[in-house]
Amino acid sequence: MDAEDVRDIFRGLGPVSVRRMFGGQGVYQGELMFALVASDEIYLKVDEESVGFFRDQGSRPFTFQTRDGRTTLTSYWRMPESALDDPDEAAELGAMALAAARRAKAPKLRKAGRPAPGQNSRRKASKPVV
Repeated sequence: MDAEDVRDIFRGLGPVSVRRMFGGQGVYQGELMFALVASDEIYLKVDEESVGFFRDQGSRPFTFQTRDGRTTLTSYWRMPESALDDPDEAAELGAMALAAARRAKAPKLRKAGRPAPGQNSRRKASKPVV
């Protein structure tokens, strides 16, 4: 699958770019990677909020073998084949993947009542201006 095919599949999302990586291709909107192409299959970014949908569709995660023979599971799941020929479905699934990628990139919230490292939990009273 070439870069033009990938851009065409996701045309409903607006402009996307395709960059070579690790023998496959990363699919980006801006600087945010939301999909990857490996062995002519498209895998979309998932997280806790979206993985159930892909599991229910009978999808499977992208995995690869490390040099020491271990199998590594990723947070990218195979896009249903039906979306390859349906621009509306591809755009909807792409939007889900973009949302998962944004959530993954967002700063993690700390537990309530605990300041982030380097932040004082008490505010210093400001001196009145005279």
